[in-house]
Amino acid sequence: MSSRGLPVLVAPDGFKGTLAASRVAAAVAAGLRDGGRDAVELPVADGGEGTMEALIAARGGARRRVAVSGPLGRQVDAEFALLEDGEPAVVEMARASGLDLVAEEERDAFAASTRGTGELIAAAAEAGASSILVAVGGSATTDGGAGAMRALSDAGVRPDLVVACDVRTPWEDAARVFGPQKGADPDTVRRLERRMARLAAAAPRDPRGMPMTGAAGGLAGGLWAHLGARLVPGASYVLEAVGFDAAMRAARFVVTGEGRLDEQTLAGKVVGEVATRCRQAGVACHAVVGREALDGFLERVIDLSTVTEAGTVRRLRAAGRRLAEV
Repeated sequence: MSSRGLPVLVAPDGFKGTLAASRVAAAVAAGLRDGGRDAVELPVADGGEGTMEALIAARGGARRRVAVSGPLGRQVDAEFALLEDGEPAVVEMARASGLDLVAEEERDAFAASTRGTGELIAAAAEAGASSILVAVGGSATTDGGAGAMRALSDAGVRPDLVVACDVRTPWEDAARVFGPQKGADPDTVRRLERRMARLAAAAPRDPRGMPMTGAAGGLAGGLWAHLGARLVPGASYVLEAVGFDAAMRAARFVVTGEGRLDEQTLAGKVVGEVATRCRQAGVACHAVVGREALDGFLERVIDLSTVTEAGTVRRLRAAGRRLAEV
């Protein structure tokens, strides 16, 4: 078969706050098919929101719903997943302790707790999972995982944990980098930094200076320090778990994407990781994004063939039709 006859692999992340990865993939794939191309949809994620959906879509699994403590203590219903092919179970901390669970006027970075995430991990363990993937993006919290640790201690469980991180930020930078978006003013950021320093000094292992320990306001570092959790780059983990490399090698070219394309794309986000793998394999890679904020030089660094802004389903389908002509 000539490369022209191969399918196009559509492997985007979600557009945060607007479109899930599955909807982005479906819209682009529909456009490619409109233009006469075969397309394979493979929604992916970077270890934040959407990780559970991507893994279930690729591997199958069952969702379980439980009531847990929300970021500010109010009860919320949250899901975890048991994958069909066995370990690990999947917990998305954003479903229990996420920023989207708190109204903007209520955001309180100092008070917000990860207790609900600990309760969700405990529920997965009690459902029979001995190994659990915790996807830690999108948090409302900066408590160093203290709330989660208390919940796990109360439940008397100590599962084997892998933590998929969507940033490489170390513990000591978490409050400064992420606190403001969670409602922290400069005084609160300083209070958070002092609390994080105390938590680090009291932990069995000091998480300061370690990449990824600051993810989710230090939840990643807390699980690493207290439970020996293994921290992994989320985008790379998800691509491996859904079989991206094999699907890429069987494709004419790849279309990836996410909500915003900027310098962070080069540091562990989906577009950067997909583009790197495509470049290494000699497969062309195109991106569709909600907003592009990357200069031409950096586009060339990650070797994207084209970048198209398309923030709605209609525009994504139109982008797919144009890419069908490549």
